[in-house]
Amino acid sequence: MIIHVVQPGESIYTIGQLYGVSPSKIASDNELESPNLLTPGQSLVILEGTRRHRVVQGQSLYTIARLYGVTVEDILEVNPQITDPRQLYVGQIINIPPRTRKLGTIDVNGYALPNIDMEVLSKTLPYLTYLSIFSYHVNSDGSLSGIEDESLIEAARNANVGPLMVITNIDEEEGGFSSDLAQTILTNEEVQNTLIENIITTLEEKNYYGLDIDFEFIYSENREDYNNFLRKITARLNDLGYTVSTALAPKVSADQQGLLYEAHDYPVHGALVDHVILMTYEWGYTYSAPMAVAPINQVRTILDYAVTAIPSEKILMGIPNYGYNWTLPYTPGTAASSISNTAAVELAARVGAAIQFDSESKSPYFRYYDENGVQHEVWFEDARSIEAKLLLVDEYDLGGVSYWTINRFFPQNWLVLSSLYDVRKVL
Repeated sequence: MIIHVVQPGESIYTIGQLYGVSPSKIASDNELESPNLLTPGQSLVILEGTRRHRVVQGQSLYTIARLYGVTVEDILEVNPQITDPRQLYVGQIINIPPRTRKLGTIDVNGYALPNIDMEVLSKTLPYLTYLSIFSYHVNSDGSLSGIEDESLIEAARNANVGPLMVITNIDEEEGGFSSDLAQTILTNEEVQNTLIENIITTLEEKNYYGLDIDFEFIYSENREDYNNFLRKITARLNDLGYTVSTALAPKVSADQQGLLYEAHDYPVHGALVDHVILMTYEWGYTYSAPMAVAPINQVRTILDYAVTAIPSEKILMGIPNYGYNWTLPYTPGTAASSISNTAAVELAARVGAAIQFDSESKSPYFRYYDENGVQHEVWFEDARSIEAKLLLVDEYDLGGVSYWTINRFFPQNWLVLSSLYDVRKVL
C-alpha cells in the first residue's frame, strides 16, 4: 500500500504511470466518482498487489528489492522456489510482494444505525469483527424501547460478524443522554433486575452475540452504582455465553473532572468486561471552534492513561467516520454541519480548494468561500489520518478499533485497514 498525495497538475493517469498501476484500478479501489477531477492535497491509496519481475542482466535480489522498495527477505518469503538467493538467471520471473507488511490480527467494531443502507452494510461487514447496532433505550421501569434490527443481525451473522446489542440511557423525549435516567436505573435494584431480564430476553430472541453498554453523563455520585451494575450484568451474561463491552469517555487521568468522565471507572471496566470502546473523538464537534475531530496528539494522551488502567488487549480505540464544516469567522454557539469524508474531498475539488494536512493533529483540512462569499473551514479524515490512527493499535498493543459510525462508506479507510491488519472473525 502506498498513500499518494495529489500534487498540482497531476492526473489519475500520471499517478497510475508513476506506480505502474492502471488508472482504472486506482479509481475503482478509491471509489472515485469523478476520477478526472482531483484536487491538490487529496490522498489516494495505491494498492500494488503482488507483481511479477523478469530478471535482467546484472540484477541481484538486493538491487531488485531496492527497485521495488521491499527487502530481500520479503522477496524470499513469496518465492519459495528460490533456494539459492545468489543464483539468479536472466529471464527468471520473481514475485514482488506489496511494500506494506501486515502488523497482525485485530478486532474491529462498527456502530451502525438501524437505517443504514444495506448495500453499505454488505460492503463493510467483511472488515468487521463486531456490528454494534445503536441502540435500545433503557426506560425508568427497566423496560427497553426496541429497534428494527433483525435484518442487520441476519446480515452480520451471514458475514461471520458478531452482532452486539447496544443499550443507552438516552431519554426518548429529550433525545439525549439522561443523567437522571441513569441514576434511576443504577440506584434501584428491582429496576436493574427487570432490565437485565429484558436484555437477556432480547439477546436470546434476536440472536445477538453480546451486549455493549453505552451509559454516558452519569452523575459522579453514581460511579460505584454503575460499577456494581456492571458486576451484576457481566456475571449473568458471561454465564450465558454472551460478551459484554462498554463505551468509555476519553479520560487522561483517573481523577479527571466533568460529568462525562467521573463515573467511568477505567480499572473496574477493564477488569469486568471483554472490551472497552474508547470514544477518542469529538475534540472538534458541532459547537466547537474548527479543529480536527480526533487529533492524533490528543488521542495519544488518552491511550497513555488507558493502557495503565485497562489491559491493552481489551481496548478498542474509537475512530470517527465523519468530519465537520464550519463557517468563519467562528462564533461560539454556532453549529457546524457534519460531512462525510468522501463528500469533503468532493467539495474541495468542486470549489477548487487545495487540501492541507496538519502535522500536529495528523488531519486534513481546507478552507473555501461559498457562493454567498462566506468562508468555511472543513476538517475530516483521509487515508493519511486513518493510517496514523491505525498505527497506534500496534504501537500501544491494543485489541483493535471501533468506528462511529459505518453508515457512510469510506473506501480508503478499509483499504488502509486491510493493508495493515487482518480482521478477527468470531463466528
